[in-house]
Amino acid sequence: MMSCGEPSGDLYAGALAVEIRRREPGAVIFGLGGQRLMAGGGELLADYRGLSVTGLVEALRKVPRGLSVMNSLLDAARSEKPDALVVIDFPDFNFRLATAAKKLGIPVVYYISPQLWAWRRNRMQVMKRIADRVLVIFPFEEPLYRDAGIPVEFVGHPLVDLARAQEPREAFLREIGLDGSRPIVALLPGSRPNEVERLLPVMRDAVAQMASRSPETQFVVARAPSLDDRLFSRISWSGTRPVEVLARTDDVLAIASVAVTASGTATVQAALHGRPMVVVYRLSPLTYALGRRFVHVDMFAMVNLIAGRRIVPELIQDDCTPERVSGEVLSLLADPARFDETRAALAEVRGKLGPPGASARAAEAVLAVARSAR
Repeated sequence: MMSCGEPSGDLYAGALAVEIRRREPGAVIFGLGGQRLMAGGGELLADYRGLSVTGLVEALRKVPRGLSVMNSLLDAARSEKPDALVVIDFPDFNFRLATAAKKLGIPVVYYISPQLWAWRRNRMQVMKRIADRVLVIFPFEEPLYRDAGIPVEFVGHPLVDLARAQEPREAFLREIGLDGSRPIVALLPGSRPNEVERLLPVMRDAVAQMASRSPETQFVVARAPSLDDRLFSRISWSGTRPVEVLARTDDVLAIASVAVTASGTATVQAALHGRPMVVVYRLSPLTYALGRRFVHVDMFAMVNLIAGRRIVPELIQDDCTPERVSGEVLSLLADPARFDETRAALAEVRGKLGPPGASARAAEAVLAVARSAR
C-alpha cells in the first residue's frame, strides 16, 4: 500500500512502483496517489488532487476531505492486509495513516522523509514509533535519523534518474517558438494552488520589469499538472506574456538560462539541470508568523541546505517582491562570473545526491521489509 499527497510524491511513487513490479511482477500496489502511481501499475483508491496545500491555516480547509480519504485507506488496509505501507512525505496526513496502520500490524516504510530536522523536531520520536525503516534522499539526513535510533538508509535522490528532458533542445525551442540565442527565464510558480496564487502575480510584475530593462529576454512558465486553468488565465500580463508549457518542467529547465522557482522539489530539479535560480516563496501572513517560530534552519531552499551555504538567493515572504526578483535574475544574466560560480556550486550539489538508481534501491528496501512481515 502506498500513500502520497502531492505531485512530487506521486512522481516518486510511480517510479518506486515500477521498480517493485520489476522485481516482483505479481506485486499488488494500491493506495493514495495520482497519474504517475497509476501509470506505474498502482490502483488508486483515492486521488491526491485537492489535498495538498502549504501552510498551517490553509490546511484546515482540507480536513474534511482528508478524513474521508484516511477512512477509505484504513478500510482497505484492514481488508487487504498489505505486507507493507509505504508513505511518501506529506507528513500531516501520513503520520496519522502510518500510526493507524502500525496498530493494525502493518510494517511502515517512510520514503522521502519529512524535514523533521528543519521544524517540529518533536516528531522524530513519533517517527521512531511508527517507522520500521526510513528511506532518505539527502545525505545529511541519514546521521540525524541514525542518532535518533531510527532504522534509516540513504538511497539517493530519485530525480537523478527522473530529471531528464524528453525532447531535444532545438526541437523544443522550435515547438514553443523561442530563440535559443537569447536569454530565457523559466518561471516555476509551484505545484499547489495556493503557491501559484501567491507567487504568480509576483512573477508577472517581475517579468514586466525585466522585459523593460532587458528587452531581448524571453520568458516561459512551467505549469505543474493537475492545476486549474483559472489559476493562470486570470493573470493579466502587461506587455510581455510568457509562453506557458504544461507538465514538461524538465524540458523547460533544459532550455532556460535562469529559473525563478518556488521553494521545494523544483529547486533540486533545477540544480540537476545546472540552472542558476532565484528561489521565491510566500505564505499567508498568519501561517508564516505561526510557522516561523518552529523553524530551526536559517535557509529554506533545499539546494542551499544540501550545499551547506547560500549558493542561490532566497526571497522569502516580505523579500519576495517583483523588484528583488527582477534584480537577482538580471544580475545573474549580466554577471558571467556570478553565473559560472553558481553553476559550479550546483554541480557540487548534484554530486551529493547520490548515484543513479535511487528508486531501485528504495524498491529493494521496501521488499525486504514486506518479505520480513510474511
